[in-house]
Amino acid sequence: MKIRLVDSGVFTPVDDIEMTLTPPASGFYWLDADVDDLAELQPLFSLHDLAVEDCLSEEEQRPKIEIYENHYFIVVNSIRFDDEEIFLRALNVFLGRHFIITVTKQKIHELRSVKPLLWEDEVSTPDRFLYLLIDLVTDNYFSVGDRIEARIEKLEEDILMHTKKSHLSEIIGLRSEILWLKKVLGPQKEVINTLNKKDLRLIDDQLQKYFSDIYENAVKISETFETYRDLMGNLREAYQSSIANRANEIMRVFTAITTIFIPLTLITGIYGMNFTNMPELDWKYSYYVVLGIMISAGALMFYLFRKKDWI
Repeated sequence: MKIRLVDSGVFTPVDDIEMTLTPPASGFYWLDADVDDLAELQPLFSLHDLAVEDCLSEEEQRPKIEIYENHYFIVVNSIRFDDEEIFLRALNVFLGRHFIITVTKQKIHELRSVKPLLWEDEVSTPDRFLYLLIDLVTDNYFSVGDRIEARIEKLEEDILMHTKKSHLSEIIGLRSEILWLKKVLGPQKEVINTLNKKDLRLIDDQLQKYFSDIYENAVKISETFETYRDLMGNLREAYQSSIANRANEIMRVFTAITTIFIPLTLITGIYGMNFTNMPELDWKYSYYVVLGIMISAGALMFYLFRKKDWI
């Protein structure tokens, strides 16, 4: 666990956790903890049992905000896109009057990215820290959305150029991930809306208005992923259409080849009969003439089919 006094964006490490129980003369305390530290933090800051239980739970937590007597408990989901897979990581935040506690099970990029912003904005209050952190979390969905869009475009290009059976599994997998994200974005959007509209005594009234901008971004993200879901449906139709066209193309080629061999089969069938009264069989050049006719007929039909672009 890392404990810092944040005053005007300046970080001062704190070694004694007992110091954080008393409000500092200026600034606030940021305790960056993991779930194992909750056993020590809960009695010191009177963290609610249900909130601590949510942090420790192995089950996936929905984004939410809980209002308790001396602190708020907020859960938002940070997003990552690694190796073509999307991951959501819960970011648990306890917001107090003079402190903010962030609790995570895995490393979250936004907690590192927020540090220079605290310096630039000369942040001295925990509610301002919360605003910047949630703003970063929300903005990161845009960058992931851009990568998903690029993946959709590449998949569409691959399907149009050379359709493979593996494309269908990619379409189904990506569509499932988009629907999953869409489901998560709903409650997260409501959390941000609560921070924007509800009367919250631990968040400054002037700062609370800024959450409306984050809420608008959350709405845009939700609409964007709705569009991606529709695109995946169109992509699946394109895949099925491409497969059908490919099958039709193969059948057309087979039909053309079969058609070419029909007159050749007719000729060989005629001369394969066991009739004795076939004068041309006794002719010295009959074999070469018939063979030439067959080759000429096959070549002529092949030329005509190629000219009409049937094969």
